[in-house]
Amino acid sequence: MKALPFMDVTINDSFWSPRQTTNSEKTIPHELEQCKTTGRINNFAKAAGLMEGNFEGIFFNDSDVHKLVEAASYTLQTHPNPAWETELDEVIDAIAKSQQADGYLNSYFTLVEPEKRWQNLGMMHELYCAGHLFEAGVAHYQATGKEKLLNVACKFADLIDNTFGYGKRDGLPGHQGIELALVKLARATGETRYMSLAEYFVTKRGHRPSVFEKELENPDLPGGLGAYKHHYTRDNKFEGTYSQAHLPIQEQTECVGHAVRAMYLYAGAADIAAETGDSGITNALDALWDNVGKRLYITGGVGPSGHNEGFTQDYELPNFSAYAETCASIGLIFWAHRMFLLKGESKYIDVLETALYNGALSGISLDGKDFFYQNPLASRGGRHRHAWFGCACCPPNIARLLGSLGQYIYAQSENDLWINLYVAGTASATVAGNVPLKITQETEYPWLGDVKITVSPEKTSKFAINLRIPDWCNHFDVHINGETYNATSGTNGYLSIDRQWKPNETVELSLDMPVERIYAHPNVRDNLGRSALRRGPLVYCFEDVDNPDGAFETLSLVDDAAVEAIYDSDLLGGITFLRGTGTVYNVADWENSLYLQRPRPNRLEYTAVPYYAWCNRGAGQMAVWVF
Repeated sequence: MKALPFMDVTINDSFWSPRQTTNSEKTIPHELEQCKTTGRINNFAKAAGLMEGNFEGIFFNDSDVHKLVEAASYTLQTHPNPAWETELDEVIDAIAKSQQADGYLNSYFTLVEPEKRWQNLGMMHELYCAGHLFEAGVAHYQATGKEKLLNVACKFADLIDNTFGYGKRDGLPGHQGIELALVKLARATGETRYMSLAEYFVTKRGHRPSVFEKELENPDLPGGLGAYKHHYTRDNKFEGTYSQAHLPIQEQTECVGHAVRAMYLYAGAADIAAETGDSGITNALDALWDNVGKRLYITGGVGPSGHNEGFTQDYELPNFSAYAETCASIGLIFWAHRMFLLKGESKYIDVLETALYNGALSGISLDGKDFFYQNPLASRGGRHRHAWFGCACCPPNIARLLGSLGQYIYAQSENDLWINLYVAGTASATVAGNVPLKITQETEYPWLGDVKITVSPEKTSKFAINLRIPDWCNHFDVHINGETYNATSGTNGYLSIDRQWKPNETVELSLDMPVERIYAHPNVRDNLGRSALRRGPLVYCFEDVDNPDGAFETLSLVDDAAVEAIYDSDLLGGITFLRGTGTVYNVADWENSLYLQRPRPNRLEYTAVPYYAWCNRGAGQMAVWVF
């Protein structure tokens, strides 16, 4: 199964179109300016000899520019802008001119430690930065048809392929990402060497002695030994869990270590499994998917710990201290999407959708210019978004996700079409062998569960339209050309409508979207006795700006009390908020006492808003889970 590429999908949606417009008009220009003022773009000019000066920032800052170029490329496809394209071309020109004669491209090593290439793969992110360059080159070529950055990417990929691999030098990325990028590059160019190198990076990982273990023997590592020892050793012995280098991928069953690294590795491994049919990788990914289900926030966040920016143990999901990095939710989307393409099951898109509408989208403000690095599920008022970060991986990552959203909506096989996400707009595909198909969605999702789909094959043809029935939906109705269709979802979570389709036929899908109270597994200690509110794909939260009398650590929802869903076009850019009845304790009742017998809670009317929209009206208290 293959995803419909973003070039073949046009989004015209009341929820996502404004966000893509904001991404184009606000976010990307803001990030471009940040990359200029922080020296990230100048680093390339300096490496090219176009200007004087020292390297500025963190050694992996190149990757932020590459991700921004990728985001801007997608956006040029959805929002053509000649002025924007000219500015982007100037950035690409600086990147290209910084490339060394042999193909090497990394402004930090060119400017700071040119004699120490490839000596600290575990921590210095050379292959990670290369991967983001490859993704940018492919996206820019697909969006514009221009080959300049793609050629730069291929020249660097050729150098890496000539350097690393079986029968060559041992080497692996300390921070994964190049694996899935090489797959993209191979598919865009048809160059099989890139696919083979991606397979090497995936399957060589975790074997002993580890390349990272060998690097620790070098007393003169670029960047120094400190961070390396901190992350890769315990009691002065090598331990590879931080970078998922503890076991070969086929033997891994537990999500460990740095969450973003893990998500990128698993996404790349799924690509390789799809290409090679390696059942050992597929079985391991199945086990890892089952395991992440015990380590997944209700918002689609992963990685609860700030210590390793990653995983700890099953069911350890604290709320106030949740790390849940924006990049990790985006990485989960990458992995989930590839698992769906590999196996065709809706459970992967269910997780993708949760992460998209909640854990990832919370990472950017409504005005598109402030960002969360961490996404806690509770706050006492000390958390707020920032315009930029010293380690700025998240802002351009969310920008490229929003720009590339079209590629996640549909998938196709040789004969049939899958609709994964309900997003208004149009798409072009081929079905029934090679019959051109235009498909149109009309919907107010995620606020309403009604979707009208117009199916227009070029000629009458037999094929299946597969509609995902989300796991949160317990009842749905389907009408075809106005007539009731008796439907049941299949075993893979899709309703398959296999018939002779004529041009301009319609399918109307109605998904029930009640407000649901969700309860965590009893082993999630932080949420014992608590519940959360969810409606459709959206998780809700409580902010003190809406609930001035609501002490969230004691807020309790009244059992069996009706919860009203109300759309307000003026609130937070237009949302459906929830209103219901709850109780809270009044702290004043305790006066100067620490303990009190039989306190009486006060009744109140609460308001809950979508989690993604919190902290857009100033920093304040917030909670997802309440009693």
